[in-house]
Amino acid sequence: MFKYIHHPCLQVIEATLVGAATATVSFVMIYAMYTYDCQPIAEDPVKYPLQLFCPDGEYNAMATAFFNTPESSVRSLFHDPSGSYNPLTLGLFTLSYFILACWTYGLAVSSGIFIPSLLIGSAWGRLFGIFLSTVTRGSTWADPGKYALMGAAAQLGGIVRMTLSLTVIMVEATGNVTYGLPIMLVLMTAKIIGDFFIEGLYDIHIKLQSVPFLGWEPPGTSHSLTAREVMSYPVTCFKRLEKVGRIVEILSDTSTNHNGFPVPEEDNVGRLCGLILRSQLIVLLKHKVFVERANTNLTQRKLQLKDFRDAYPRFPPIQSIHVSQDEQNCTVDLTEFMNPTPYSVPGEASLPRAFRLFRALGLRHLVICNGSNKVIGIVTRKDLARYRLHKGQLEELEMAQT
Repeated sequence: MFKYIHHPCLQVIEATLVGAATATVSFVMIYAMYTYDCQPIAEDPVKYPLQLFCPDGEYNAMATAFFNTPESSVRSLFHDPSGSYNPLTLGLFTLSYFILACWTYGLAVSSGIFIPSLLIGSAWGRLFGIFLSTVTRGSTWADPGKYALMGAAAQLGGIVRMTLSLTVIMVEATGNVTYGLPIMLVLMTAKIIGDFFIEGLYDIHIKLQSVPFLGWEPPGTSHSLTAREVMSYPVTCFKRLEKVGRIVEILSDTSTNHNGFPVPEEDNVGRLCGLILRSQLIVLLKHKVFVERANTNLTQRKLQLKDFRDAYPRFPPIQSIHVSQDEQNCTVDLTEFMNPTPYSVPGEASLPRAFRLFRALGLRHLVICNGSNKVIGIVTRKDLARYRLHKGQLEELEMAQT
């Protein structure tokens, strides 16, 4: 619901309602199951037993799963001996916890999906292990704890779609290298099957938030599109010697949020000769690197690379830079600070080519030029990220304003 509820008070109320619903479901499940779910505390008891509603010498398995911390519940499902959990308990717990985890993930709180996924997977994995143990009449290889581990890996791998890194995490968590191969096979199977139906949860979340995040490969049907068709135009350009007033005016324009500005030659053709970033312009204005000040008798410290590094990554906004009326008539020489060799492609370049340039080089801007190397447009990450393949056709999405 975070996409529709934006007011802080409503977000707090929503989190309170979800918390109340979670507590209600937990108590109802525990109270409804205690007559069937009381397990005797044997010589090898569970590590964190809870007696809730059960007689002395017994513990409530459903309460143990719900009331312990998720980390303790996962550890219990991994290491508790056979017979510690009723199959009906595990089935109801898996279903209810899965629904509550999906609901909670949509809240505007700093919650994650990592531990809940492990808990859900270990619950149905242990349930599957109990089923195999029953079918095989208690074979030693059908250990519910081992299948709980495989179920946790499958659940988490199917959600986040990681293989090698998640294998290392699971092996380090168990402290047993012998589980590395089966965990890797489980994760690869979960990823292959999951990718066949839909993308991973994080990829879906990125698209819901309209974040301009590029995938690994360009959309399959994008080869017919050219850079000219996806570029933004007209392009705001700066001259080598630019008025301070014009720089402040363009950077203060709230209707646009450009971060890169081409610098063309001051001739009849206007060939591309460089690219200057918004962050660089703000540093130049902050330190008042004006041509007129350099020509006067006023001593001015030469701007160094350290000045740009000190401002990174939180460059001050243009509203915090004070420029007087007299200073707005001054000029700034961008030649020394601009990138003299920006990446550019012709307007006839295909979208996949531009896409691969962004992915391989980590670009944020790609200048589009004509045959005379004159700037005709610019492609940003948002221009490429808004295209995706949906039901065999290329569709255009709305990107978030950042």
